[in-house]
Amino acid sequence: MNTLNKLTMSLGALFVASFSVVVVGAQSNEPAMVKLPTAKAGLYHHDAPTLEDIQNDPDIHNELRKVILKGRDLFMNTQQLRGEYVFNDMNCKSCHMGEGRKEWSGPVWPAATTLPDYRGKNGHVNSLEERIAGCFSFSMNGKAPEYGSDTMLALSAYHQYMAKGAKMYDKKIAGRGFSSLGNKMPEGTNYASGQKVYEANCAVCHGADGNGKRVDGQVVFPPLWGDGSYNWGAGMTRVFTAASFIQNNMPLGQPGRLSDEDAWNVAYFINAQERPQDPRYTGDAKETREKFMNFHKATLYGTEVNGKVLGQHDNTGDKPFLKPDVLKPRSFN
Repeated sequence: MNTLNKLTMSLGALFVASFSVVVVGAQSNEPAMVKLPTAKAGLYHHDAPTLEDIQNDPDIHNELRKVILKGRDLFMNTQQLRGEYVFNDMNCKSCHMGEGRKEWSGPVWPAATTLPDYRGKNGHVNSLEERIAGCFSFSMNGKAPEYGSDTMLALSAYHQYMAKGAKMYDKKIAGRGFSSLGNKMPEGTNYASGQKVYEANCAVCHGADGNGKRVDGQVVFPPLWGDGSYNWGAGMTRVFTAASFIQNNMPLGQPGRLSDEDAWNVAYFINAQERPQDPRYTGDAKETREKFMNFHKATLYGTEVNGKVLGQHDNTGDKPFLKPDVLKPRSFN
């Protein structure tokens, strides 16, 4: 049996197992009601192009088509850059699901229509390439491909093609980002409740230890903590970001099944686990938290959970450095 068939069978088995857990947890044989957010009035929807659109678009040169398809390939399987630009078990599609097209799952095309723009995370105006670079630096626990390189060109081209037909510099976008639950964590959100939700709904795919699952060396389900996951500077460490992503995308194939309360609790639990160091680390987690409070006010980094200060360590995971060169300020003063 070839690798693809084994991978497909394993995915099927894991999905069945996951679905079984859902049925038991719900104590019902009735299908769960999917509850996804409704976009506010005045926001517009964009149907991003599909793979078939890329392959058959008569308006793009075949050389450009090759570049866009290469960007899609890198987006879907970023692990092919492992050890050079990627130092964990994540792919772009791990967070930006549905090929980067899916609403409420961080669709990537808005980056191509709203950048350059000011970004609070690093305090200056970012280009599309720099936005992609940030994902490599934090979510991939790595370093970005060089600006203008073949790899960066391909990834940028995929982002931009996904924006074909979208409005430029119009931020009134339905389903953008991950923040549908708002950015204020409800009172009562706690570790113990989140652990129960995780064990009942998430562990079957992501492992009891949070290390994810591999089949024949290929990442099937990404790790949610530990050396193979996103580092402490990644956007997904913000509890509100993880809660919204989980509520609208997980369990896999059952978006909206978890209650808002369960989503908040399990997001708290996941992000109360250790992971590679924030590349902006000063040597003290509490000091780093204060320095980048505009970001870390929504994370548990530098706070004490279960008697331990999260992030107080020098572990960079598989990455042989702390801070990639691309993380530098820019000013026009």
